[in-house]
Amino acid sequence: MKLPWPRRRRAAPGGGTAPAPGERHRDRARASLAALRDDPAIPPAVRQQLAADFAEVETLLGRLERGDIHIAVFGRVSVGKSALLNALAGRALFEVGVLHGTTTVHSLADWRESGAGKVVLVDTPGIDELDGDARERLAFEVAGRADLLLFVVEGDPVRVEREALARLLALQRPLLLVLNKADRFPPETRARLLTRLRELAGPTLPAENVVAVAALPAPLARIERDARGGERRHAQAREPEIAALQSRLLEILEREGRSLAALNAGLFAGQLVEQVAQRVSALRRDQAARVIRGYCLAKGVAVALNPVPVADLVAAAGLDIALVVHLGRVYGQPLSRREAGRVIATIGAQLAGLMAGLWAINLGASALKAVSAGLSTAVTAGAQGALGWYATLVVGRVVERWLLQGRQWGPDGPGRVVREILDSLDRGSVLREARTEILARIRRPARRG
Repeated sequence: MKLPWPRRRRAAPGGGTAPAPGERHRDRARASLAALRDDPAIPPAVRQQLAADFAEVETLLGRLERGDIHIAVFGRVSVGKSALLNALAGRALFEVGVLHGTTTVHSLADWRESGAGKVVLVDTPGIDELDGDARERLAFEVAGRADLLLFVVEGDPVRVEREALARLLALQRPLLLVLNKADRFPPETRARLLTRLRELAGPTLPAENVVAVAALPAPLARIERDARGGERRHAQAREPEIAALQSRLLEILEREGRSLAALNAGLFAGQLVEQVAQRVSALRRDQAARVIRGYCLAKGVAVALNPVPVADLVAAAGLDIALVVHLGRVYGQPLSRREAGRVIATIGAQLAGLMAGLWAINLGASALKAVSAGLSTAVTAGAQGALGWYATLVVGRVVERWLLQGRQWGPDGPGRVVREILDSLDRGSVLREARTEILARIRRPARRG
């Protein structure tokens, strides 16, 4: 039986032709995938981390261009997934076995061709295979790339099937729930099972998307008598009972074929956009953490080694401005030094009261360095440099929050942001780490000498 295909064009008002709805969906999905593939804002490191996903973008673009539809089976081992695909195809395309692990990787076979595209059948490993973690991940991955899923069960679903079904329905995957081996049940039992499956699927799955089949019915036992009256038993194979599934598949493909492919591509694009955003965010956080630490160390050492009272603190403020400019570049929000200075002024105004005690210690340490003509650096430098480190760490974290909030302080203003950052830091731990690191740096030249 030849699969019909959705009509490519329909008459437009005033004459001519207009794209069918499925084609409009396909064109939008292609544009979305192409924009994601070509986005220059995605860092090379993120593209490398998601190389397999970006390769899948190319695969999906090719499928959309050709108009291919992928139908994948999904379910536990030995429920008859491969047998069902063979029954649909009308020939043995997929290996059928009774042992765990018969389908160890996903396999594909062209089913029908019509128009510009084709329907491809995809077999997947059972979700409860031996060594099941890797195979279950593969099965879900393949199912997530398919345009239409056939979730196959052989009776009242067990826990792993119920969980998998709920997961796929939550992902809004186009799905048919198929009760296979239905020939084993009397009509009343079969009807109860179908009702049970519809209840489990819930209102998100249309009732007509729950069907019963017998992909490989049990053979009929026949007894033949010979001319002498002897009896001979033999098994007579039966044709698959898949008419209800075929009818529903053809109806869906004719009405929604191209839209299904576009929907799947759109879902994948949306998921990849989220992954890219998460990876970019993580990459920027890591880079920002390194930048902030570098400026903390630079300021801590500069403050520790400067023997001039108060001037060391004033001079080090220039490092904070440079830090703001650098963080702006990390987060793709360039700032001028003047803008950075205004941000530092805003933060400084909030810190003045919240860190008054620490600044007093800082000023005292500066004066001590002047009185001792720098001879007390070993005593005072580490402590004062650690305070400079701590202040720069606070500034860096506050600026990072401000940038992530779109260069906004939020409804409660900068004071709330600064207080939250201060509360999130273990000051004693930071000061101890900073002092140790600074002293190690300023003593290093002496050791080399």
